Amino acid sequence: MKKVITNGVLSLTILFSLNTNVNAKESLMMATTTSTDNTGLLDYLAPKFEKDTSINLKWIATGTGKALRMGKNCDVDILFVHAPASEKKFIKQGYGLNRKQVMYNDFILIGPKNDPAKLTGMNISLALKTIKEKEVTFFSRGDNSGTNKKEISLWKKALKNVPESQKWYMQTGQGMLSTINMSSQMGGYTMSDRGTWIKYMSQHKSDNTMKIVIEGSKDLINQYSVISINSQKCSNAKEELAKKFTLWINSSKIQGFIADFRLLGQALFIPNANN
Repeated sequence: MKKVITNGVLSLTILFSLNTNVNAKESLMMATTTSTDNTGLLDYLAPKFEKDTSINLKWIATGTGKALRMGKNCDVDILFVHAPASEKKFIKQGYGLNRKQVMYNDFILIGPKNDPAKLTGMNISLALKTIKEKEVTFFSRGDNSGTNKKEISLWKKALKNVPESQKWYMQTGQGMLSTINMSSQMGGYTMSDRGTWIKYMSQHKSDNTMKIVIEGSKDLINQYSVISINSQKCSNAKEELAKKFTLWINSSKIQGFIADFRLLGQALFIPNANN
């Protein structure tokens, strides 16, 4: 009797194991910028991706600089980031392949509604020079993110250097929403991507003390792209699954979903996979 029960349990164990293997879904690990996470875009897209492909999308939201390091360290299968110069260097070094643009929005300079430095209407270079001259508080993310990289490039263009040693230049080491919150509390200026700014406004409808002071310049375009991790560099990288995600997110159907992703009646991202 004991032998029969043991065999029965063994049979059930094998059957359960087989069923688990059959039903187990593949997973794709992504490193991405905080803006695709904070805005809710990935929460919006991930269930659609799983429904269409039976692949479970998982992600780690961090600054683009750290996301690229995670790619080099073979910690993820795909990147969804927004620092084109760093991305191209990453590709050239052989760590990534199949870089495809997906969508864009723009960077904006935001500050207190009373705009104490009177920056509204200036171009971005003049605005940064004025911030330095008037020594008004500016909050930098200081985290090597795509937004931080862009901010640094704009300081260098305007002043030839980054005023990191100045008391009015504050580095938060935080994501975009946290940095906007600090700027609001301290009455300072900061640079944000538009998507996260819209998300912030949706969370502060009754107590928002901030406004956009600079926007619309061509040099403030914020391009987002996906990059597959090269399996020749990282043997564990799921290159085929990454390719499936890239094809999926750049399909006309999903590009339409990105265009329809809105808060407060405003588009957070503009799809441009075919451009």
